[in-house]
Amino acid sequence: MKLLKRLFRGPPKRRAGYEGAASGRRLGNWQPEESGVNALLFRDATLMRSRSRDLIRRNAWAANAVDSLVGNLVGTGIKPQSTVENPQIKAQIQALWLAWTREADAHGMLGFYGLQALIARAMIEGGEVLVRLRNRDARDGLIVPLQLQLLEPEHLPASDSRDLPNGHRVRAGIEFDKIGRRVAYHLFREHPGEQPMLFKAGDVARVPSSEVCHIFKPLRPGQLRGEPWMAQALVRLHELDQYDDAELVRKKTAALIAGFITKPDPELGVGGEDGQDPDEQGAVPVTWAPGTMQVLLPGEDVKFSDPADVGGQYGEFMRTQLRAVAVGLGLTYEQLTGDLSGVNYSSIRAGMVEFRRRMEQIQRMVLIHQFCRPVWERWMDQAVLSGALQLPDYPNRRREYQAVKWIPQGWQWVDPQKEFNAIIWAIRAGLLSRAEAVSTYGYDIEEIDREIAADNQRADDLGLVFDSDARRTSRSGVSRDSGQSDPELVNLEE
Repeated sequence: MKLLKRLFRGPPKRRAGYEGAASGRRLGNWQPEESGVNALLFRDATLMRSRSRDLIRRNAWAANAVDSLVGNLVGTGIKPQSTVENPQIKAQIQALWLAWTREADAHGMLGFYGLQALIARAMIEGGEVLVRLRNRDARDGLIVPLQLQLLEPEHLPASDSRDLPNGHRVRAGIEFDKIGRRVAYHLFREHPGEQPMLFKAGDVARVPSSEVCHIFKPLRPGQLRGEPWMAQALVRLHELDQYDDAELVRKKTAALIAGFITKPDPELGVGGEDGQDPDEQGAVPVTWAPGTMQVLLPGEDVKFSDPADVGGQYGEFMRTQLRAVAVGLGLTYEQLTGDLSGVNYSSIRAGMVEFRRRMEQIQRMVLIHQFCRPVWERWMDQAVLSGALQLPDYPNRRREYQAVKWIPQGWQWVDPQKEFNAIIWAIRAGLLSRAEAVSTYGYDIEEIDREIAADNQRADDLGLVFDSDARRTSRSGVSRDSGQSDPELVNLEE
């Protein structure tokens, strides 16, 4: 009998080669949806984007997280430094660019670096942002006939997916040619959320891809649209916000009530501290205020819900949850909350080094590559065509003239003395150039050198000698003309 049961039982079940692919009691209910990244985004991105913006509007932690990310990604601006060898041409390019940055915004509200900050904010909140490169007429009076128009991702309809007669395909509003290159964007002329207020709501315009910068952080190969940066923290932060609010109300209610009074005879009067009488149903209106003494009818009793507390460790519970939120947002706990009670120099620096490495990656691979680079190229083309820049043989030397280095704002460290000493030693050891050290802090070394030369010349003309003048004094403040020994040099020799 046992032999027959074994024969009809069939072959044994195949065991998973990887623990993560097992389907037993522990993982049987973990069956993730097998779908491409674009199918998921086309379906869920609109709702996630709305929830992300709603949370940022009403939640202080979410709003602070966005401000911190924008401040670290952009700061006062990611600025270009032309690398053209001719110093006169380079100075001409830099001066014209600086003048144009003040009128770069098509709406006239921000400068170019203000647009960078708004782009970063829109990308974090909504996952992506569109920038239209608007060529202007020379009669508009602009220094360079080019302006930038920022558009929220709702202008690009995620539901617009179709095949065109010429063999092109439209996916989520983006048109691709036969070999998969982006050739155009099909954009709503007006924001869909403003349709009841606008005459041309719902109209779509086909805009060539050369006139649009689509800025988002790709997370998977082939991804067409951006994912809101709050995606991993949305649910936890929403629930935590509700919990914190409920805990606040519970504490407030407990603090307001001073006690209850029960009278033995209904004829003696009922009501609260202000003598309120029952309503038609016999219920006494209750208005809580600090020190409330509420009167009850004979036989009435009051019972309150007494939910279990978090083991009396409200603060530790909140810190644990906020640490998880910070991880989901790519921040440190201290940046998210402003709580510096448990850090020292070493711990906060270790956390900031990792965070800033991530920020530098996004600066270089997203903001500079997807936005700054195409804007610089279009700006120089328009400057030459309009006659604002005179560059000999520009069509054949275009790549040479457009060579540029983008410099983000430098980081401010917790202990600048230690950081600058490390940089000085690296320069002296030949491991770092002055130019690279200066650009690390967001400055142009040529401009710094000109300012130093001007300061030294002015000091010489006025007969001034400062400890900061390395030509006259050592780092320890000893005059180089006094004949005294420099304690610093003695220490180095020892």
